[in-house]
Amino acid sequence: MSGPGHNGGPSLEPGVGWRRHCWRTARSALLPTLPIEVVRTRVRRAAELGLDYKTYAGVRATTGRDLVAFLFSTNALRLLRDSDRMRREEARRLSRIAGADRLLAVQPPLSPDAAREALRDQGVAIQDALHAPGLSASWSETGQRLRGFLAGCGYPADGVLVIGETVLERDWVAAARLAGFVSADAYFARTVASQTP
Repeated sequence: MSGPGHNGGPSLEPGVGWRRHCWRTARSALLPTLPIEVVRTRVRRAAELGLDYKTYAGVRATTGRDLVAFLFSTNALRLLRDSDRMRREEARRLSRIAGADRLLAVQPPLSPDAAREALRDQGVAIQDALHAPGLSASWSETGQRLRGFLAGCGYPADGVLVIGETVLERDWVAAARLAGFVSADAYFARTVASQTP
């Protein structure tokens, strides 16, 4: 049994193998076996959203609902100044999202209106935008700001997936009880180019 000071290593109590077997058996019994047509429908839905099936299925299993919107941070889109533009292929990917809206959390020094306009010029329609909660915002202030924004736009918080770049943006999920977080690198399938000396 783990308690204060436990290092998280394997249990030394007798019967650990049996308990592990029981846990795995019970876990397998809980996981539903979905009909093939449901799986196919969800694979198509994941493709419409620009997500891989594993990510989509995980979010769906966690929240029990479909995604209705993405909340992109300007960090994730690599928009750090007014003059910045998204990569062309990434802008195309955003414009092809079907059946879910695109929302924007704008980091300073950008303004929500200027960021939306810049993205519109690249063919990406953003349904709404807000000033992103900053470092000085408390946990509860961050949650209230994001939930208030989403409620004002008519989105359920657990139907919105964050595409972000930083740990601060990852924390928005717990603070506002959002659907989940996907890093921008994973969403856009960015690869780090190897550096040569």
